[in-house]
Amino acid sequence: MSEIWKPAVTVAAIIERNGLFFMIEEDTSEGRRINQPAGHLDPGESLIDAVIRETKEETAHEFIPSHLVGIYLSRYVSKRHGLPVSYLRFAFAGELGDNYQHSLDVGIVRTMWMSYDELIATKKSHRSELIMKCVDDYLAGAYAPLSFIHTENNVTETLALSESDVTDISELKAANTLISKILNKVTKQWQKNA
Repeated sequence: MSEIWKPAVTVAAIIERNGLFFMIEEDTSEGRRINQPAGHLDPGESLIDAVIRETKEETAHEFIPSHLVGIYLSRYVSKRHGLPVSYLRFAFAGELGDNYQHSLDVGIVRTMWMSYDELIATKKSHRSELIMKCVDDYLAGAYAPLSFIHTENNVTETLALSESDVTDISELKAANTLISKILNKVTKQWQKNA
């Protein structure tokens, strides 16, 4: 059986107040970048829960999503691995809520409010080309109600795993780690020889 292709599912928060957009500055494997509060969907959570969690982790603020702005599929070649990576991004608009008074997630340098013109001027520092696409769609009034997204209850329910299931999962994680290390070495060698 051939492997089924799957993009990484991510979420992003578009937070605008008085013409300014709430952004983060973060250290990445490709240097310091500007991004919307964003991140990966974790197992056992809904898309809405994911964007709320990611915003809290990266900005130390509550995020109250109001609507879905868009769903975006993108691909780029990872500079770290030299391999194509695809992302399926769900961008949500909403309001900034309470400040939780805790430290920002690892790698997040700071939060900042930026005007549209400042976003355009710093385009080369954006983590993703989708940042401006999401902002432009938001400004154009792109809107889908949150009810457009449905998450089955079984996604967020705790799974009853047996001891053998947990062992199998641990073995899979160990195998994935080993494969990643091998791929990194092969990629570096290939790049060196290219």
